Amino acid sequence: MTTVTTGRTTVKGAVGTSHTRVEGRDKVTGAARYAGEIPFADLAHGWLVLSTVARGRIRSIDTDAVLGMPGVLTVLHHGNAPRVDTDYIGMLGIPPDPTAAVFQDERVPHAGWPVALVVAETPEQAREAAEALAVTYDTEPHDIALTADHPDAYPAEGHMPAETEKGDLAAGLAASTVVVDEEYTTPEEHHSMMEPHAATALWDGGRLEVVDSNQGTTWVQGELAKMFSLDESPVRVRSEHIGGGFGSKGLRAHQVSAVMAATLLERPVRVVMTRRQMFSLAGYRSPTTQRVRLGADADGRLRALEHRSLNQTSTVYEFVEPGAGVARVMYDAEAHRTANHVVRLDVPSPTFMRAPGEAPGSFAIEVALDELAERCGVDPIELRLRNEPDVGPVSGLPFSSRNLAACFHEGARRFGWADRDPRPGVRREGRWLLGTGTAAASFGAGAGPSTALLTAEADGTFTVRIAAADIGTGARTALTLVAADALEVAPERVRVRIGDSDFGPAMIAGGSMGTRSWAWAITAAAGELRERLALGTSVPPEGITVRSDTTEALGALAQKERHSFGAQFAEVAVDTATGEVRVRRMLGIFAAGRIVNPLTARNQLVGGMIWGISMALHEEAVRDRASGGLYGPDLAGYHVATHADVPDVEADWVDDPDPDDPVGIKGVGEIGIVGAAAAVANAVWHATGVRHRNLPIRPDRVLSAAAPEGGGAADA
Repeated sequence: MTTVTTGRTTVKGAVGTSHTRVEGRDKVTGAARYAGEIPFADLAHGWLVLSTVARGRIRSIDTDAVLGMPGVLTVLHHGNAPRVDTDYIGMLGIPPDPTAAVFQDERVPHAGWPVALVVAETPEQAREAAEALAVTYDTEPHDIALTADHPDAYPAEGHMPAETEKGDLAAGLAASTVVVDEEYTTPEEHHSMMEPHAATALWDGGRLEVVDSNQGTTWVQGELAKMFSLDESPVRVRSEHIGGGFGSKGLRAHQVSAVMAATLLERPVRVVMTRRQMFSLAGYRSPTTQRVRLGADADGRLRALEHRSLNQTSTVYEFVEPGAGVARVMYDAEAHRTANHVVRLDVPSPTFMRAPGEAPGSFAIEVALDELAERCGVDPIELRLRNEPDVGPVSGLPFSSRNLAACFHEGARRFGWADRDPRPGVRREGRWLLGTGTAAASFGAGAGPSTALLTAEADGTFTVRIAAADIGTGARTALTLVAADALEVAPERVRVRIGDSDFGPAMIAGGSMGTRSWAWAITAAAGELRERLALGTSVPPEGITVRSDTTEALGALAQKERHSFGAQFAEVAVDTATGEVRVRRMLGIFAAGRIVNPLTARNQLVGGMIWGISMALHEEAVRDRASGGLYGPDLAGYHVATHADVPDVEADWVDDPDPDDPVGIKGVGEIGIVGAAAAVANAVWHATGVRHRNLPIRPDRVLSAAAPEGGGAADA
């Protein structure tokens, strides 16, 4: 803990010390209100009606019977809903998903498409009427099958180039002593956060107010303003407490339909998605089919690398799950080719989900690296260290810092890697075969322009106002500590207010950029405020407020490869008679910048690793080819890891402050999941001698594959 002296008072530095959440008591006592709980006078309730066909057109909607039901106020559909604009580029540099622009025409592009909103006095009345609404469709043939050889696949950019290439791949593979050429698949996965999507819309004094659960109030404000052809100033979005987001809580059908209904009825309208509706309307991680080809010398040094990834998207919106992007950062070769392709199917639109691209991409490339290590007879850690690049493999830019080797060295020491027998299928404990595996991880460390308001109050306290979003990460607490240190005061003298678009534009909570971006803005504001206070300015009753804007500072940064890195380690036990796989222990060591609050940072890293276990062994959404819908679209049918699945998960870090960041932050929100599934899969191979290239590693897949006699390797 550092100390600073200000005047006659010595204050211990808050950043880097563990603090419980500043809003923790409110959350555990119920005082913290979430979007679906905040009371409003004269509140009406909307219930979405979703299509039951996978492709077609609405022939008719019989509203007469429903409008006569108790409490029903209106039924919105494509025949009477306001027209909205979707021909714009949003805050994230991408056009909006038309699924959010509800009720614009009679087309049905996938099962679960919103076709109507029933509004009633109570949620019970709205639900009963919605379930009674008769909708008739003209159906058309649909295609929901993602296959590696789908004829309609095409390269797509998303937020990075679709394809990169250097060198002669064919020549590099031909000249290699050892070649790995395999296909890896990951299934459709869903966010499954605790708090459903919820929004209340109302007009108040000429302003549109939306009380929401989202990952960026100014993001949603801007999207709603553009969609409804409004200036941004008359639109206010508030989102103080969020019960998880993971990438899905942007603009969705519930906010837009609530605004439509509130405008029509001239009273507040709340729309809350059910858990089943979230499986259709809240986005998901697309399944991927990935091909990795590696060519190396006998000592495991790469001469050729190809990583190709294919994901599905909807017919109305192009979303890329850039699985091949991770190879552009992690490993270099003279011949290097990567490609992200998509295919349009009659399915809902995918969206960002924790470590989009990196999570599924790291599974493929890190299992392939493990296979290469096996075939070369080189230790998996040593092989990765031999292939550490000096600069970005594709960009050619220098790394701001790259402490992956330190993560592997520290992790190997703490995990006991040196005692590992490299032979698969030889370690047994009763009915269990035991194995250990490892994988590398990386995730980008970016920052987005943000503004912050910082006020010196007359009573000697300070108030921070910033349109940040705490989606469960502890950001509110971290920003309190950052502000306290920047002001050289104790955290108890700082109040941080977040989640209100009236505070000015700020980066969303996404891409592990939130806390880094907001802390930068707060630090800049604190510097200016301290200068003004140092001049001896007396603080009036209304306080002294300064506003910062980091746009210029971020634009002046030198171009570098900026990333967090990590090394994942897993030990598993496998019963080949039942197919059961148990993760006995897991360790992640990360180089993720300066850690602001070790307590909540460790929670984020461990949470990501648990999600990686869930990804490896449990999570899989399966679509019915006949209906286009999901089997079991709820938390009973969609399996996630529970406490019994994660007995010993530990996360720690090495010293790794970012020299270009005023606080030294990189970000910890997503790096924990990257590489975790691969480490588990590699451990399963080490335990059984069977290589699993398709997630999840279900019991039936373990049972259907058996290592050949003698304990050699096999494939599943």
